[in-house]
Amino acid sequence: QVQLVESGGGLVQPGGSLRLSCAGSRTIFSGYFMGWYRQAPGKQRELVAQTDSIGATRYADSVKGRFTIIRDNAKNTLFLQMNSLKPEDTAVYYCNAHLLNSNYWGQGTQVTVSS
Repeated sequence: QVQLVESGGGLVQPGGSLRLSCAGSRTIFSGYFMGWYRQAPGKQRELVAQTDSIGATRYADSVKGRFTIIRDNAKNTLFLQMNSLKPEDTAVYYCNAHLLNSNYWGQGTQVTVSS
């Protein structure tokens, strides 16, 4: 059974930084597309950042220049470095892995940006 386990969420002031982590299995990191999504209260889940197995990345316009997705295949871990956080970044952040008909989600980690 595939498991994705996120960590690193919390409360941070506007302008601050957080680093989310997602640990998974070697099978996932060997070839799956991996990404971070978020869901704010009353809103649909949206893509934040995504990376493929060779390191190509794409970002939502709202986070470009502030967030960085990092894939460490040797450690089977996906990171999301979030800088210059804004209140509108407040959401539950989910790790995702998908390939063809396989699609897996982590349990989510809460990020709250507030003074």
